[in-house]
Amino acid sequence: MSSYEAAGVSLGKAEAIVERLRAAVASTGGQVGGFAGLYELDEERLLAATTDGVGTKLMLSRRAGRLFDAGRDLAAHCVNDVLTTGADPLFFLDYVASDSLDLEEVAELVEGAAAVCREAGCAILGGETAELPGTYRQGELDFAGTCVGLVRRADLIDGSRCEPGDIVLGLPSSGLHTNGFTLVRQLVGDEELDADLLLEPHRLYVADVRELRRRAEVKALAHVTGGGILGNLPRVLPGGIHAEIEWDAWERPPVFAWLTERGVPEEEQRRVFNLGIGMCAVVPERDSEAGNVIGRLV
Repeated sequence: MSSYEAAGVSLGKAEAIVERLRAAVASTGGQVGGFAGLYELDEERLLAATTDGVGTKLMLSRRAGRLFDAGRDLAAHCVNDVLTTGADPLFFLDYVASDSLDLEEVAELVEGAAAVCREAGCAILGGETAELPGTYRQGELDFAGTCVGLVRRADLIDGSRCEPGDIVLGLPSSGLHTNGFTLVRQLVGDEELDADLLLEPHRLYVADVRELRRRAEVKALAHVTGGGILGNLPRVLPGGIHAEIEWDAWERPPVFAWLTERGVPEEEQRRVFNLGIGMCAVVPERDSEAGNVIGRLV
């Protein structure tokens, strides 16, 4: 059986680290959100901010010559995290590091991120590059970024109004997005890489979320990243409430059948991957016609 843990990544350890650091963050006056932290700008407005990296997908993207798409991955991931608070993205910053920087590779990454930022109406204010021989092995490359957004307090989406009987809507993913690639790389090994199947860029949900908010009362939004639906949706639900998911309520992209063929069981796929749902929205039952219903809160 192939598993994320066996490939070298512990989701449990990541959760424990977040809990350990929560008090330190709170001591500075910060608020740790489900997907983006919040900072009170004034009585009416809050800043929402998140930071992330492409992760080990970058290694396969580089191998396939698709660093432009890796740039899209990073910006879309960060912007989507900010969206979960109800905020509009304002600006994005990036960081590229390697043992020895290649100008063409850096340009492709940043140009990919810029393409997503233009689509999201989000400015790139700048970034940072670093050559760190000795820290990175020869040929290694890393790409990370930060997105900041703005939300009026009256428009904040925080999940606090969720209640039993509410409906979970699912917004489709484009594929694996940017998660689980330590396992995927192990499964691929030295074989020929099917980039079209495995490296489809992370979907941006700005237009989808704005349209959904026009049609329904959105009580919570969960960006389905590492940990799958079961690990991400609970982040935005009040205590004592959980979601019952109908796992056959949507069509999965072909890449998940590929994982099954490679020996990754259904339970492990649910625990690690998005399985075709990249964003979940919680709405009242009266708004169930606003999207694809994949579950209910109980």
